[in-house]
Amino acid sequence: MISTGFTAMYWGLGVENWFAVFQLSGSSIFTLGFATENTFIINAFEFVKAMLGLILVALLIAYLPTMYAAFSRREQAVNMLEVRGGSPPSALEMLLRFNRIHGLDNLKDYWRIWEAWLADVEESHTTLPTLVFFRSPRAENSWITAAGTVLDAAALTHSAINIPFEASAALCIRLGFLAFRRIANYFDIPNPQDSHYPKTSICVTREEFDHILDQMDEAGVHLKADREQAWLDFAGWRVDYDQSLILLCRLVMAPDAAWPSDRTPNFKLPLMVVWKKRRYRLKS
Repeated sequence: MISTGFTAMYWGLGVENWFAVFQLSGSSIFTLGFATENTFIINAFEFVKAMLGLILVALLIAYLPTMYAAFSRREQAVNMLEVRGGSPPSALEMLLRFNRIHGLDNLKDYWRIWEAWLADVEESHTTLPTLVFFRSPRAENSWITAAGTVLDAAALTHSAINIPFEASAALCIRLGFLAFRRIANYFDIPNPQDSHYPKTSICVTREEFDHILDQMDEAGVHLKADREQAWLDFAGWRVDYDQSLILLCRLVMAPDAAWPSDRTPNFKLPLMVVWKKRRYRLKS
């Protein structure tokens, strides 16, 4: 693009023909120096273009390792979730495995790990938004479905499982929906900033929620007795991140996973979202 722009400038400044313009443009940006013109203004443009070429190389050297490091940190946690939550990940499977292996009381350390992960993803994916479209090495995994699974597991733990209140789970959910909102806002994805259930609906139905609780009950998980209150509490947590989660899944065409990406919302992506999606896919 830079070479094309300077080619037009050189032509406008009176360089003899298109072949000479092409030589001059290529020689300048790659700092080869085999083609030049004895005109002050053209020489000045050559120096500017050579400087831009060096800056582009420096940016590539600086940014590519930074982007790969952020991608690697993100994927490490996603791969670790496969051991605990299955593939594709499921909040139900994650809670059942924790109940069998570690005990649900030991979830507090796991929430802290994902709280730090979500903070890192929010910072890196808004600073370097191309990372949003970087896919996991395995087709069935995705950073957005992994995050949604963990948030759903935290919401289920708080609302339905009969264990002491754990502040780290609440903080994980809050950091999660703030991260989703900020990434969604960058791509102009509409998401409510102050949503409340039942004024704002969620994409998970009461029947699906009860089905999950039935399976946990059969597996011996100690559930709260009042299912009506449990549903209201779960919906109250989920409504904060429901819309942004579903639309981010659609934005990156995430693989199917229970509750984050296996459903279609009742709203469409705005035109600006589609345009930005295509632009950043081309960049990546």
